[in-house]
Amino acid sequence: MTSRDVDAMTTTTDAGARPEAESATARNPFPAWPVLRWSRQNPLGLIGGLLLVLLAGFCFLGPLFHHTNQTDVDLVNAALPPGPGHPLGTDTNGFDVLGRLMEGGQVSLQIGLLAAIFATTIGTVYGAVAGLAGGVVDGFLMRLVDVMLSVPFLFFVLILSARFHANALSLSLVIGAFSWLVSARLVRGEVLTLRVREFVLAARVMGASRRRLILTHLIPNALGVIIVNITFQVADAVLVVAALGFLGFGLTYPTADWGSQLASGVTYISADYWWLIYPVGVCIVLTVLALNLLADALRDAVGRRAD
Repeated sequence: MTSRDVDAMTTTTDAGARPEAESATARNPFPAWPVLRWSRQNPLGLIGGLLLVLLAGFCFLGPLFHHTNQTDVDLVNAALPPGPGHPLGTDTNGFDVLGRLMEGGQVSLQIGLLAAIFATTIGTVYGAVAGLAGGVVDGFLMRLVDVMLSVPFLFFVLILSARFHANALSLSLVIGAFSWLVSARLVRGEVLTLRVREFVLAARVMGASRRRLILTHLIPNALGVIIVNITFQVADAVLVVAALGFLGFGLTYPTADWGSQLASGVTYISADYWWLIYPVGVCIVLTVLALNLLADALRDAVGRRAD
C-alpha cells in the first residue's frame, strides 16, 4: 500500500467522521453547565444552597409583601396568637412576629457576611505572609495565632459589645476581629503546598516580589479554601450574633435580631407562647444548617479538584 492510498483512506475516514461529530454537536450544542454537574454530585449542597436562597428571599423580599410596624410599641395587641393580620402572632410588645423574623434575619445575615469577609481578608493576608516567609517568621506568627486561639472568643466579644454601643457594623468588626485565626491557619497550610509549585518557583526566578507572589500567584490559587472558609465563617457569625442577643449583649432597640427574640420568647415559655420561641429557633437552625451543607459540598468539590 502506497502513501497515496493511506492519505486517501485517511481523508475518507475524516470525511465520514466529520458529519458524525457535527451531528453530535448539533444534538448537544451546549455542554453540561458546571453548576448542574456540581449539583448532581452534591445533592446536599444543592439543598443547602436552595434553602439559603429561600431564607434570604424571606428576609429581604418578605417585607415588600408583608408590611409591619417594627418601631412603635402596641400593647393593645400584645401577645396575640397567630391569626388574621398576624400569621405568627405578636410578641409582648405588640410587634408582628413574622415581620420581626424578617428584620432579624436581615441583620443576622448582614452581620454574618460582613464579619466573614472581614475575618477572611485578615486571615488570608496573614496566613499567606506566614506561609511564604517560612522559617522563624512563620514560627513566630503561628505561635501568636496559637496564643490567641487559647483565649475565650465569646468572652472578649461580650466585653467589647458591652463596652461600646453595638450596631450592625461595629458588631461585624468585633466578630471578624476575633474570627480570622482559623482562616490564617488554613491559608498558611495551603500556601505551604503552593510555594513549592513550578509556577511559583518560576515567578521567583523571574524576580517577582513577595507582594506580587502573594497577590498574583498564591491567594488566587487558594481561592477554593478561602471561599469554603467564608461560608463556614458566616454560619459561625450568625450563631455568635444569636448568642449575644440571647445573653442581652446584642443589638439595641429598635434593631431586632434573632437572639434577642429568642431570649424574650424563653421568658414566657411557661405561658405557652410557642409562637415566640419555635419560629425564630427554626430560622436560626435552618440558616446555620443551609450554610454548613453548602460549605461541606464546596469543600468536597475543592478536594476533588485538588486531587
